[in-house]
Order: sequence, then structure tokens, then C-alpha cells
Amino acid sequence: MRFLSLLLCVAWSASAAATDDFIASALTRFGEPGAHAARFLVENMPPSDRDTLSAAFLMENLELALQARTEFPWAREVPEDVFLNDVLPYAVFDEPRDPWRADFHARARELVKDAHSATEAAQILNRDLFKLVNVHYNTGRKRPNQSPSESMALGKATCTGLSVILVDACRSVGIPARAVGTFVWMNERGNHTWAEIWDGDWHFTGADEYDAAGLDRGWFVGDAGQARADDQRHAIFATSWKREGVYFPMVWARDSQSVAAVNVTARYAKAKPSDSPGAVAPIAHLGIRLLEKSHGARLVARVQAMDLSGRVLAEGDTKAGRADLNDMPRLEFPPGSHGWLRFTVDHVTREMPFGPLPVGESTLDAVWSELTAPSDNIVRLEKWLHTASLMCTVKFSPEPGSDPIPALQSPLTRAEAERAVQILVWHRQQLIIKARKAEFDAKTIEWQGKTLHWMTRTYGEAPTGGHSLWISMHGGGSAPSSVNSQQWTNQIGLYQPPEGVYVAPRAPTDTWNLWHESHIDPMFSRLIEDYIAMGGVNPDRVYLMGYSAGGDGVWQLAPRMADQLAAASMMAGHPNDASLESLRNLPFAIFMGGEDAAYHRNTIAAERGAALDRLAEADPGAYVHQVHIYPGLGHWMNRKDAEAVPWMAGFRRQPWPKKVVWKQGGTLHSRFYWLELESLEAVKPGQKIVATADQQTIRIEGEVPAGLKLRLSDELVDLNRPIQVLVNGKTVHTGRVQRDAVSILRSLEDRADAPAASTAILRL
Repeated sequence: MRFLSLLLCVAWSASAAATDDFIASALTRFGEPGAHAARFLVENMPPSDRDTLSAAFLMENLELALQARTEFPWAREVPEDVFLNDVLPYAVFDEPRDPWRADFHARARELVKDAHSATEAAQILNRDLFKLVNVHYNTGRKRPNQSPSESMALGKATCTGLSVILVDACRSVGIPARAVGTFVWMNERGNHTWAEIWDGDWHFTGADEYDAAGLDRGWFVGDAGQARADDQRHAIFATSWKREGVYFPMVWARDSQSVAAVNVTARYAKAKPSDSPGAVAPIAHLGIRLLEKSHGARLVARVQAMDLSGRVLAEGDTKAGRADLNDMPRLEFPPGSHGWLRFTVDHVTREMPFGPLPVGESTLDAVWSELTAPSDNIVRLEKWLHTASLMCTVKFSPEPGSDPIPALQSPLTRAEAERAVQILVWHRQQLIIKARKAEFDAKTIEWQGKTLHWMTRTYGEAPTGGHSLWISMHGGGSAPSSVNSQQWTNQIGLYQPPEGVYVAPRAPTDTWNLWHESHIDPMFSRLIEDYIAMGGVNPDRVYLMGYSAGGDGVWQLAPRMADQLAAASMMAGHPNDASLESLRNLPFAIFMGGEDAAYHRNTIAAERGAALDRLAEADPGAYVHQVHIYPGLGHWMNRKDAEAVPWMAGFRRQPWPKKVVWKQGGTLHSRFYWLELESLEAVKPGQKIVATADQQTIRIEGEVPAGLKLRLSDELVDLNRPIQVLVNGKTVHTGRVQRDAVSILRSLEDRADAPAASTAILRL
């Protein structure tokens, strides 16, 4: 033990002697100010430096620092505490201790000789010095904390080594400078180091990332804005020579406390939504790198982010070469965005899908060798849409029999067809918005001399895919207009879904059958389409309900419009002549007071419930229904019928059911699910068609009029394989059916309904 103690004493004496000699020499040569500077340097130096640095090394550093303080005009204005802490030090981190100051002073002096401020001088150094010493960003460097001489010998450094060079060069000409960085960004994507210079206050810049627009700019601003001062891993620290108990978290030396620091997060972090008076909409940021091959070099490319419709949402340029690995375009989107990234390198374009994107920061590494060229069919379609100026046309699709357009007639793969649907749905919706924005804002639809008004309330936050839509029809009927209007006013507050757009329309007439006259069907179809295009509604979550005369309407409309609905509920209404058969794929509920005997509503409701039981028993899995007849209650059910809302909300529409039962009602329809009639001339109420798709065989049975068309999709049959179609047992088609854009266009002409859009049409 005595021997060990003796060795420690000898070592301490040697290191103490060097620093004491340094302080004494500083006092002799520069007086008390020099000694004060020397003492500050020694008192705060890492312990390892006391054992290794000579008095001569320290004296040269001090002499050149003091020389710069008198030589450059900006240096003379630096406060003493800033000079001591951010000009005098001979090191930035724990890098090897180079005698860099004389070399950098000679190089930098020539560069900044005509500068008039520390800011101007720092900008010149950042612009020109790295070219002069031939050091630029490269992940092939020896280690992150290289000294300037090591980086110059290799010609390579990453952000930390580059920051060391810029800080040292600034200090060599009297500019206070320090390195700044974070252990890891909030999104856990990586870390970064940059530099700050003092010119009356601190300003930042990326090392070897000159920006002609000035300081306080950089690709990392968005990431830095997410930092948290109270989290050591995610805070932002600036190096300091003075030791005050805070340490710089070095990624390459995680447990080291050798480098002092100050927490500067507050200067970078943005105010969070909770800190601001008004709410801030959440944002998704996507950082994008393009690699030549897996783990290969980065490529410079123009990148466009397109949504599924083909719209360009954002664009930028990927970085390569000298740019920091984390220097990448960060494109901004609404959360949940998804679509395609299209990269162009030397006039060659390739693409890949992206998303859906979460809130906050995420990074995507695209590999050029793994990307595919955009489909020729999709590119032609995009060009056709652009040149056709559809936004200014009246018709959305070409007339049948018109001259073929290659962009529309070409056979599509399933993937191309799915993408074409998204593209064309968006363009169709733009036409709807242009033509109908005024009616939507006014909550008024005009149709063949009739007017539909409505009131609306929105509940809850829109889920992924969009809000639900609840159409709720009021009672009244053959009564004065004021009575029906009062019923309308009551209806807007009758039900409250936990989420969704709740719409209470005012019947266009005051007749007894106010909700199932022939104008209601097209008006409601238009209302639904308006809300899909302009109200953020999910087309697979549209619900129909009504009370009293509104219940009469549900009995009639639900079978006729089942293909546009997810579920329906009838409250206290009379079915009259309505058939239940078309409800096969539509969940349907009946609510009735047990004492509601007017027009035998209570007994008829029970009979119709029993009829639904029989239909469901004969067709397992179909005709989902509920029947609630409340004993002791009359026409008013004391809001017990409100239990319909959560029941309906549990269903989504089936746009492609394998079996369809279509029985024409009092108002004839030309389209029902995947069946379509070219003409209604020979069609009568009560005509019935049953269509079944079983693997690759489609059977059509019943009163099948001439001109029946099948609207097909891969959701129904595999369009890559032949299909067989039989009509009342007779084969009328065998073979494949082509997917094409014309089929999609004509499907969307009727309804801007992406889930139900057909990609192929077969005329029987």
C-alpha cells in the first residue's frame, strides 16, 4: 500500500508541476489576466488531461487564444466569461488533444480577414474551411470523436468530427463556439451534433452545412423541436468548459462524465399543443433516405409522395455524399396518410408504397434496387386525367360506344385496378365538390321540383376511414306543414350516436307517404354521396332510421337502398306493401310499442318479425335482425328504441355479398349491389332476381330482364381466372372478364363509392 501511495504521489506531483508551471508562466507573460485564464483552464480540465498535457502545450494554446482576442474586432467585444468558456479551451469533447490552434489560426485568418462580425466570419468558415482541409461527411470515419488532425488525415468525419473542426476553427479566430447535440432524437431515429457560435447571443449551424440564408437554420430543426429538457436521453446539451454538475451525454462514451455541458433544450423545443392557447392539429413527418442497394451508398433523387388518388401531397430531394446521414427530406402529412413514393434518379422513375403514417416522426429507407417502375397503365391514366381536364367537364366517363381511349381500355392487373379506383374516386369526388358545394353548405338538395332540407349534428372524433352517417327521418305525414316541421325539429335531438354525423332531413312534401315517394331514393343517394365527398363519411358506415311516418319510410327505403346502407332500424312505422326479401344483406331492427294499435302497427310488426325469422332460418347467416315490441307502451316508446343506435353501429356494409336477393319495390331501381339493368322499361314492382357467386360460377335466377349487367370485382370473383355465368340454368358466358378503367369510370358515374366500385363489367 505504501508503494502504491508513493506512485500516486509521484504522479500527482508531476501533473501538478506541469499545471503549476503553466499558471506561473502565464502570470509572468500576461500578468494577472493571463494567470486567471490559466487557472480557469486548469481548474475545469478533465483529470486525465492533468496527467498527460505539458505546460508547453497549454501555454501555446493560451498565447494563441489571447492573440486572437486582440487581433479580431469581434473577439475584443466578447465578455470575459464567454471567452474563457468558449474560446480558450483546447478541446471540445474527449477527442485526442491536438495542438490545432496555430494551424487553424493560419488557415482561418485568411478566410475571415474581410469579415465584419462573428456571424459573417463563422459563415465563411463553414462555407470554405471544409473544402480547404478536404474533410466532409462520411460514415467510414475511424470513430465519432476524431481530433481535427485525424479527420484531416482520413478526409472523413461524421457530424461530431465535423463539429469539432468548426468549433476549433471558430475559436482560433476568437469566435466563441461550442458543440451541441442530443443523445437520441425523440423518435429514437438516431442522434446528431452541430455547432453554436456566440455573436451577442448563441446561434446554431450544421457543421459543413453552410446555408446562405444565415444561421439558425438546419435540417434538424424539426427534430430538435421535439426535444424534452427533463429527459437526459432526449434533451439538447451544449458543451461547456466550466463544470457545474451537468455532463454531455456522449453516445460513444455513455458512462463518461468528462465533458461538462449546459442544457439548452428550451432554445430549440417548440411549444407543445398543451402549452398553447389553441389546439394544434397533429402532424406526421416522414424522413426519407434512398439507398443504392441494401446497406449501400445513398442516392440523390427527387421524391414525390402521392396519395392513393395520385395527388402529390409533398415532395423533396434525398441527400447523399457529404450530407449527414440524418439530413433527409422530412415530408409533412396528416396522420394516417398512405400512398406511393415516386423516386426519380437520372430521369429513371421507380416507386414504392408508404403508410399509414403515425403521428410524429418516422423514417423510411428506400432501396433503389428493390423499387419497381410505375405501371404504364397507371402513368397513362394519370396523364389522361391531367390532359382531359376532368375538373372542367360535365361527364365523368366516356359514352358507351365512343372512340376507345388506350388509357381507359387497357387491361389492368388487380393491383392496377385497385390503384385506379382510388385515383378515379378522388377525381370523381372533386367533380362532386365543384358541382354541389353550394347545396352541401346550404343543407339543401333540389331534385325535379322537390327540395330536401336537413339539420345535422356531429358526435365524437372521426375514426380511421371516416365518420359514420346517420339519416334519421321524422314523423308526421298527412298533416299541416307546421306539424311536420315540428316533428323535424324534434328528430334532430331524438338520437345521439357516440360517433358520427347525425342528419335529420325535412321531407320535401307533407303527404301521408312523405318518406317513400319516388323522389326520396335519388335525393338520399345524393345526400349520401355528398357526405362521402365533402363530409368525411365512410361509405361502409351509413345507417338509416325513422320514427312513425319516418318508420314507414324505413320499411320501404331499407329494402330499396340496402346496397348503400350498413344497417337500418324502424321505429313505430307501418310497412304498407314493403317486401322484406331485399334485406338479405342488411341488418334490420323493428321497434314498436305493444299498445301501438293504430293501423294495426303492433300486430303487423310482430308478423314482419316472424317473417324475418323464417327468412333467416331458410338462409343461414342472412337476414340479421332484431325485433323489440315493448309491452304496455304506445306509439311513444319513452326512448327505449334508442338501443338501436349501438346495435346498428356494430355493423358495416357488405358491398360485395356473395348472394343478392333483389325484389323491386314501388320505386324502381336500376342498380342493386353488383347487378345493374340498362333499362327499366320492362321492369315492374315485385320482379325478383336472385344472384349467387360461388367461387368462379355466378348463377342468376328469377325474372331476369334483357340488358342485365354484372358489375364485377376481385372482391366477388377472381378476375384472373375464367368465370361461368348461368341465367336460369343456361350458360350465357364462359371466360375471363377484363378489368379496365372504363368499367371503373362508369361505376363511379352512378356513385362515388370506392368500396363498391366495379373494376370490370359483363353485359349478358
